[in-house]
Amino acid sequence: MADPRGFLKVRERELAPKRPVALRLLDWREVVDPADPSLVARQASRCMDCGVAFCHQGCPLGNLIPEWNDLVYRDRGRDAIERLHETNNFPEFTGRACPAPCESACVLGINQPAVTIKQIENSIIDQAFANGWVQPQPPSRLTGKTVAVVGSGPAGLAAAQQLTRAGHTVAVYERDEEPGGLLRFGIPDFKLEKELVARRIEQLRAEGTRFRCGIEIGRDMSWGELRRRFDAVVIATGSTVPRELSLPGRDLAGIVPAMDYLVTANRARSGTAEASTLDAAGKHIIVIGGGDTGADCVGTANRQGARSVTNLAIGRQPGEARGEHQPWPVHPTLFEVTSSHEEGGERQYLASTVEFVSGATGGDDPEPRGAVRALRVAETGFTEHGRAPIPGTERLLNADLVLIAMGFTGPEPIEDPACALQLTERGTFAREPNYSTALPGVFVAGDAGRGQSLIVWAIAEGRAAAASVDAYLMGDTVLPAPITANDRAFA
Repeated sequence: MADPRGFLKVRERELAPKRPVALRLLDWREVVDPADPSLVARQASRCMDCGVAFCHQGCPLGNLIPEWNDLVYRDRGRDAIERLHETNNFPEFTGRACPAPCESACVLGINQPAVTIKQIENSIIDQAFANGWVQPQPPSRLTGKTVAVVGSGPAGLAAAQQLTRAGHTVAVYERDEEPGGLLRFGIPDFKLEKELVARRIEQLRAEGTRFRCGIEIGRDMSWGELRRRFDAVVIATGSTVPRELSLPGRDLAGIVPAMDYLVTANRARSGTAEASTLDAAGKHIIVIGGGDTGADCVGTANRQGARSVTNLAIGRQPGEARGEHQPWPVHPTLFEVTSSHEEGGERQYLASTVEFVSGATGGDDPEPRGAVRALRVAETGFTEHGRAPIPGTERLLNADLVLIAMGFTGPEPIEDPACALQLTERGTFAREPNYSTALPGVFVAGDAGRGQSLIVWAIAEGRAAAASVDAYLMGDTVLPAPITANDRAFA
């Protein structure tokens, strides 16, 4: 530890400034400005290099956080990125899109604000790319074994990179026109600029990973043919079936899953899609769901020029401090004002949607018959049977476009009998702790097996599944396996 009294000298948690709201609403660039190196080093000095570093366990990847904090403080950036890459293939993704359970587990967080781990991680990888320290690492030899990875999200990319570097010939199949999965098409640019995804894809290509885009397995190629062509298959298709809200009026036009809206907006932003009716410009937007996806919808709608944006959550507003039921080092549910919510709109808690309503309800022009024009919302009550709307508390909210951001129920089913995977009670693909399935040579990684989760868990699963695939193909492996398929966060 470079400064054993650093956490006593620097007691405040400092973050890089965000760009002004009025300015960032004019573009799609990242919200946060790059952190000043002196600020990052000062914050890194707060790390206590604990004898038992709970941040290691808080992070599914097992990131060596105290070690690279110390290296940042000592201005040894090249050593820091090497240490970071030992456990994390894509720190620029986790540093921007992960809610940082490592910070919730930081021992300093017991009685001070936690170390700014995400900010330090971003600083390390951004400096590394700026200085050309991130280079392709092609294998020194080929094993002659072939692996297909289906899905190019964080789990699929991590598995592909690990297996390619182990010497296997890896082909990644992606049904979209470009690789990256929801990293490219689901997360808005103001949260993760797509140039960051593109440069990682180019690194993987330079290492030998092959990408087959625009090919949907089960439609353009059968699962049986895929299994015949390759020695092993990794299914990393994610959890993409949206949770529905089956209420009266659900069949009205203008009610869509949030991810459909975000994907359309990302494609329009990249110039690969034409104008769509899902554009929020001039409309009353209702976002149902108070999580990260809902916040992404709010930020996107604000940038598109929405007339109003209202974000509904069925539960109570979370507290600003840990509750007794979520003690340290559990990752707590806290009230957070995201950058998207700073930019405009209203948040309403204890709001239960009762009905989708058609017909004009205060708008300037009546909409065609069959389009949503309002939501009937009631206050949420709590009974012995769960949450339910309280009769007599109903009110109407204007709505021209309703985005359902209530999460996902599992992966899209595989209809091909040649790859008939069993499902768990949660609707995910069943697998063993080592990610293998009942089908020889078929493995499942990421949200397709775990269910809707965090990007850091997806990368950890991709790395661990790669180790199991390598052992299956070669009889042994030296690839790291940070977690098993059964591991869970602090609870």
